[in-house]
Amino acid sequence: MALWDNGRIEERFEAGQRRQTERVLPMLEEILAVAGWKLGQLDAIAYGQGPGAFTGVRVAVSVAQGLGFAADIPLIGISTLAASAHGAAREHGDGNWLIGFDARMGELYLGGYKVTQGSVQMLLADCVAAPSALPALPGGQWRGAGSGALYLDAMRGNWPTLLDWDAEQLPHAASVAALAALERAAGGGVPAEQARPVYLRDRVIQGAIR
Repeated sequence: MALWDNGRIEERFEAGQRRQTERVLPMLEEILAVAGWKLGQLDAIAYGQGPGAFTGVRVAVSVAQGLGFAADIPLIGISTLAASAHGAAREHGDGNWLIGFDARMGELYLGGYKVTQGSVQMLLADCVAAPSALPALPGGQWRGAGSGALYLDAMRGNWPTLLDWDAEQLPHAASVAALAALERAAGGGVPAEQARPVYLRDRVIQGAIR
C-alpha cells in the first residue's frame, strides 16, 4: 500500500497473499496516520486491476470500491504489468520492459512497455498467451521481469532481442500510486461503481461464478 503526495511516496509492503484481507485496512490506517491525512482528503484511490491471481485482483477491486463508496472518491485502475514495468525501470533503468507473470495452466500474462523517467507507454497490450503461441514483440532491445521466467527459454527462442530477466520483480503499490497520479493529473478516474478488474482469462471467471 502506498500514499502519493506531490511526488513523495509513503509505502508499506508485505508479501503473503493469505493475509491480504486482514492487513489491508490496518495498513491504510497506518499510512494515513503517518502522513497526517484522512481518507476523505484523498483525490483518488488507485488499485492494481490485474491481470494476476483471481483472489488478489478481486480483493484489490473490492477494497478500493468499498473505500471509494464510503468517501465518495474516484478510483483509478492500474495494470499490474504496467506497475511492474515501472518498478523494474526504477531498479534497473529506463527502456523497453517486457513483463511476464506465470498465469498457471501453462500460460503467461504478458505486457510490453517503454518506460521513460517514470512515464509508461504500452507497446504490447496486456494479454494471456501460451509459450508456444507468443504474440509479436515490437522491435528494439528488451529486458524482462516477472515470475514468467520459467518460460524464459521459449520467450528468448521467439524474441531474440530479449536480454536479461529479473525473476523477482513484483508489482509494488508505490508504482501503482505513481502511475495513478499521472493519470489523475490528466483527468482520469471513475466512480467506484464503474471500477472493474482485468482478469484476461474468461474461463477462470466463469469457473469462479459456478
